Amino acid sequence: MTSQTTAKSPTPEQIRRAPKVLLHDHLDGGLRPATVVDLARESGYTALPETDPERLGRWFRQAADSGSLERYLETFSHTVGVMQTRAALVRVAAECAEDLAADGVVYAEVRYAPEQHLEGGLTLEEVVEAVNEGFRDGERRAREAGHRIRVGALLTAMRHAARSLEIAELANRHRDLGVVGFDIAGAEAGYPPTRHLDAFEYLKRENNHFTIHAGEAFGLPSIWQALQWCGADRLGHGVRIIDDIQVHDDGTVKLGRLASYVRDKRIPLELCPSSNLQTGAVSSYAEHPIGLLRRLHFRATVNTDNRLMSHTNMSQEFDHLVEAFGYTLDDLQWFSVNAMKSAFIPFDERLAMINDVIKPGYAELKSEWLFQ
Repeated sequence: MTSQTTAKSPTPEQIRRAPKVLLHDHLDGGLRPATVVDLARESGYTALPETDPERLGRWFRQAADSGSLERYLETFSHTVGVMQTRAALVRVAAECAEDLAADGVVYAEVRYAPEQHLEGGLTLEEVVEAVNEGFRDGERRAREAGHRIRVGALLTAMRHAARSLEIAELANRHRDLGVVGFDIAGAEAGYPPTRHLDAFEYLKRENNHFTIHAGEAFGLPSIWQALQWCGADRLGHGVRIIDDIQVHDDGTVKLGRLASYVRDKRIPLELCPSSNLQTGAVSSYAEHPIGLLRRLHFRATVNTDNRLMSHTNMSQEFDHLVEAFGYTLDDLQWFSVNAMKSAFIPFDERLAMINDVIKPGYAELKSEWLFQ
């Protein structure tokens, strides 16, 4: 016998309370607009297009909603511009953890590029120490507010730069101090992941974890290189894997060699629906490949990418998918368990999060119909 909630769509409040897992979220893409204004005033940063928090938040959304990944990335000049001091990094990281926890996220991996926060005189080590301190402060403040969250950092190297090995070594030095893995990010076209093979080879020798932005604005070659040349554990976005899947008129589906490999090897896809709409990777939530990928049992996960630019959070991402695909709490649990299985923390800790936090949380939500 199944719960009466199995076939029902969850309410927005249930989605908010559901334990969620986030693997793809950029620290410099999730600032509170009011914090951007405060930090700009404190640091003397004068390039903001708006100084009223509400209008600034609206500007970020409109500027990012261009259909171009390159234009989308331009918005980060302002957030990165106010994140150049230790105090700013601590504040932004703490507020990130607080905001995610208030939205029901119980585990998050938040990424940032240390090399982009050196203009105020900080060293790479000082940047990492400040962000880690902020995450711990945010976790503590979330607990005091009645929420539980654990945040791990992913150190990102910019794919157009030449510091990837240095950042990979930095990630390795801090792997037991709050950093759980490595990533490369930035515009894909013209900057293939194979330019950074020395960093990936180093991480593999050190038995460390890494994900690679691939298959977002660029197609299957980006995914193939990330996996077969670089050895990525996960695919950042990976939405273009849909290009290797044929859906026939009769509803049958044929997977190409690369799509089959991704599914067979259970390679996690860090899918970001709202971000994909903004950058032009897809045209609507209903047409997002996540629906087909979930039906075909790929290791699909749901993520926010940049909460400020997309004006989103995990609850809103799930809410869009519930509306588009009629998902139930069982589907949301499936995505959350997928993400937790794919996290870069030890196996026993992932298992405990699944069995002791995620599954009980969804079971409690699914039982509420008994008391109505």
